[in-house]
Amino acid sequence: MKRRFPTALGAAGLTALLLLGLTALPAADDPPLFSDWSAAVNLGPIVNSSSTEACPTISKSGLSLFFRSGRPGGVGGQDVYVSQRDTLEDPWGPALNLGPTVNSQFNEYCTALSPDEHWMVFVSDKTEGSCGLQDMWITHRRNKRDDFGWEPPVNLGCVVNSTGHDNAPRYFENEETGELVMYFAGSRPGGPGQGDIWVVPLLLDKKNRFGTPSLVTEASTVYLDSHPLVRKDGLEFFLVSNRPGGVGGQDIWAATRESMADPWSAFLNLGPLVNSPSADYRPTLSHDGMTLIFASERPGGYGSSDLYVTTRSRLRD
Repeated sequence: MKRRFPTALGAAGLTALLLLGLTALPAADDPPLFSDWSAAVNLGPIVNSSSTEACPTISKSGLSLFFRSGRPGGVGGQDVYVSQRDTLEDPWGPALNLGPTVNSQFNEYCTALSPDEHWMVFVSDKTEGSCGLQDMWITHRRNKRDDFGWEPPVNLGCVVNSTGHDNAPRYFENEETGELVMYFAGSRPGGPGQGDIWVVPLLLDKKNRFGTPSLVTEASTVYLDSHPLVRKDGLEFFLVSNRPGGVGGQDIWAATRESMADPWSAFLNLGPLVNSPSADYRPTLSHDGMTLIFASERPGGYGSSDLYVTTRSRLRD
């Protein structure tokens, strides 16, 4: 791994650093930032059901887990639920339906929380007010700690949404510049594959005003690419793909980069401890980057699709 000194440092500046004893600059053989991911574990029957659980989104605090489920007793087919816990050491509590303000008689799917957690984008195939087969909608809450205080949702509009399927939204904020964008997956025209990764900027520092989507070329292939997720520091990019070299039909892959100015590395499969011969998809990452929760259709679960968790440890700062 090549390390570059800032050009403003120069030979004299480097000599001064050495004279001061400041020689602990990154070396080419630096160890990885994180360990490998652990073997994935089912979240259990309190969260999972005999139906379908997928599309998890974990809050910054790690105390709320939003996901979709088709379990009985909902408002429509697939609904958005939340499971809560009091501390990070506690198990997840029972799944609670977000109610008819968010959920409808149609299907509601993947969610995304804005960085301030006052806004949530989610996916629905409701027909009234929609642009295509599957659209993204946005809702607001005044109290970010109230998981049931969501206001009536609004469609993101037919510039962001297309006539096809738009899905799997995820916010990302550049902490250096304050720029806020949203990644998502879609089958709109202009991409190379069956489904591609797109990014759209948010406008005027608003959490509910979006610009025009553009293709993320580094993440999109001729295959089916979906469920983008960028780590909060912008140095790791997860996605789901059926591209060759995987463990199963749909796998979770990840790319890294040394800085926000660098290009992404090649996407690497997370391997058989995380992925399975079945479909594995829609990851969500904890705020510290060490816990990954995702959906899987592997055998041995409680329903047709369950939520699983894998962890890693930090090896260096």
